Amino acid sequence: MSRSYADLPLHYGHVPPWLYQRMSKMGVAIVEAIIQDYGKAAVLQRLSDPCWFQALGCVLGMDWHSSGITTSVMGALKRSVNERSKELGIYICGGKGKYSKETPAELMRIANATGMNGDLLVRSSKLSAKVDNTAIQDGYQLYLHSFVLSTDGDWTVIQQGMNGANGMARRYHWHSPTLKSFAEEPHTFIYGKNHGQIINITDKNANTTRAGILHLAQENPDKLLPEIKKLVMPAHHDVRAKDVDLKRLGSVLAVAYEKEQLDMESLLLLEGLGPRTLQSLVLVSEVIHGTPSRFDDPARFSFAHGGKDGHPFPVPTMVYDEAIHTLQNAINHAKLGHTEKNEAIKNLSKAAQQLEKDFVPNNNFEQQIERERNDSWKYGGRTVMGKSKPPKLGNGQLSLF
Repeated sequence: MSRSYADLPLHYGHVPPWLYQRMSKMGVAIVEAIIQDYGKAAVLQRLSDPCWFQALGCVLGMDWHSSGITTSVMGALKRSVNERSKELGIYICGGKGKYSKETPAELMRIANATGMNGDLLVRSSKLSAKVDNTAIQDGYQLYLHSFVLSTDGDWTVIQQGMNGANGMARRYHWHSPTLKSFAEEPHTFIYGKNHGQIINITDKNANTTRAGILHLAQENPDKLLPEIKKLVMPAHHDVRAKDVDLKRLGSVLAVAYEKEQLDMESLLLLEGLGPRTLQSLVLVSEVIHGTPSRFDDPARFSFAHGGKDGHPFPVPTMVYDEAIHTLQNAINHAKLGHTEKNEAIKNLSKAAQQLEKDFVPNNNFEQQIERERNDSWKYGGRTVMGKSKPPKLGNGQLSLF
């Protein structure tokens, strides 16, 4: 899988400090454990899987279906992993909003320190964002871009876009080892809710459209723009002047015309080529050329440490701290050659898979959640609303304690 995406309902709010600190500690412990057992490449491969990423967010205490998983998990990982990047060989760049714009500078600093090809990394970062925001126009505007790379030169991109009209966020995942082209079929599969027709010039059936756009970009803009104005504006009664920004389109075409070597990736990287400008080019091309343009259940992982909003139950901070301590202790022992504890943790997963084969659910799902919520106060349960309290006694008798 080179690229895929997941749709999530937009959730607002913040992660309280008491949870964020634990997310950072548990997150870097999980990354270190994966590296120790499977290598750096395995970290990138897992992060590129949207279902695994969702499961990770649940384990770290985020609400299982929330859009906030993306920003919070990547923020916590960047904080803790980057503190140990030289040791782990993993670096995390970018982030939400203004931090996404710092990605190129961060990548160049890492490249200068490690000897990697910084120009190539920056190009990959920009292209992945351009594809999801411009080449594929599905109604989602990117607001988060995280670039994760290893000292081996492989990378994963995790970015998220917002659609204010339907109240959804869409998360996109990229994986460099299986990426063959940014311009054509950068993904093996895409899944998510269908919200109508979209523009996708990376589709394998859009090769004629891509060729038409490149042909337009190589024409003299002084001759082309008057023809576009005559061709597009009167031809469609529902197209208004704002739909085709001739000034913006003209400036992009002028820059493109000056380029000696121009392919689809280079065109996408041109300054000023945004979604609206590319859409104009696609429409013009259509008129001229006549071309159209095991982690499958992540919710269950929320039963590890609950959720910050209390779903399925409050975060049991005492249990969370003990889990962090146990995992970190196993990692430290493994470094010294004592792998018993690490193997024990690994065997828990194998045991769960074995039990699952013959397990018959007893339909007490709601009772289990209710029990977790009632006992939450015993384990330091907390949500963004505050600490859990003991349940009130049902018979009206006052508690002695």
